[in-house]
Amino acid sequence: MALLNLLAVNSGSSSLKAALFLKDGSRRNFAYHHSNDPEEAFDSLIRDTRDAQPDLVGHRFVHGGEIPDSARIVDAAEFSRLESLVPLAPLHLPGNLLGIELCTKHFDAPQIACFDTSFHSTMPEIAKRLPVPGRIRRYGFHGLNYAHIAKRLPKILGEAAHGKVVAAHLGSGASLCLMDDLESRDTSMGYSPAGGIVMGTRCGDLDPGAMLELCRIHGLEALTDLVYHGMGLLALSSGESAEMKQLLSSNTKQAKFSVQYFCREVSGKIGSFAAKAGGIDALVFSGGIGEHSPKVREMVTKPLGFMGFRLDREANEAGLEIISSADSKPVLVLSADEEAEIFDLCLSIAGPYVSCQ
Repeated sequence: MALLNLLAVNSGSSSLKAALFLKDGSRRNFAYHHSNDPEEAFDSLIRDTRDAQPDLVGHRFVHGGEIPDSARIVDAAEFSRLESLVPLAPLHLPGNLLGIELCTKHFDAPQIACFDTSFHSTMPEIAKRLPVPGRIRRYGFHGLNYAHIAKRLPKILGEAAHGKVVAAHLGSGASLCLMDDLESRDTSMGYSPAGGIVMGTRCGDLDPGAMLELCRIHGLEALTDLVYHGMGLLALSSGESAEMKQLLSSNTKQAKFSVQYFCREVSGKIGSFAAKAGGIDALVFSGGIGEHSPKVREMVTKPLGFMGFRLDREANEAGLEIISSADSKPVLVLSADEEAEIFDLCLSIAGPYVSCQ
């Protein structure tokens, strides 16, 4: 147990989650939703944690750039470096940086940035490389949760955890990761968090010709906003909703179509990873949709029966940790917990700021 109070901050594109780890070993969780106004959510978090002054504050940073480090203490030079990365993740990094600024102002504590991209540094060059000139490459994201999943798998699967595992982080932002020996070997997201499979308001991978035509129609500035805020499930449902929960509860043809489209893309990516890896030994669902939608898990897994994946209906409906049938390869549901990974990373690099027993 760390002898300190540590605040782990997880600022996403539409929500702010946080966990306050206290000296007595207890944990307090916080969650706030926002509509393009993360400052209001941060104000609420700061107000709600004033009674327990943190000794360290760790922040999830979606993008860490080229560095392999999992986390860094944020001084002026590091803050400036992170500012330079905003064009790589414009939906997330401004909120991440705002969190550093506000927490520095209100808490007399070191600020530590923990990077989603670092978990994917183990990908081979053939997975990192994109078929374009220059240094634009695949980075991969959601790495803090994938790292957390990798730590949990051995306790659940034993030696099988070191095999070929696909983890699907499905939420308003969604990606999949192919792991081998608990390390990232490939991932669906690429140069930015806009790539990969379809998401709430992001299209995922798209024909470059279609993107050029959209740029001709809308112009670069408007297209940039469209890429992050107007595509994905929102577009597929003809503007009905970007939220999977609402789409699943809707009876409209466009809502049903968008759900089917999403699940087909996830199944297809799992099949793609199986072809690259020569098979898959286990499948993990995580993230808001992956954890809370039995219907999506069912629709994603059903086409994968030929690969040896089948669900136990009752276990899936109950959202148990293991939802596979007795004759199936393991299919798991593991809750996302980037805050726990932030906690571990902060303790690993905090040095003189931490005293442990």
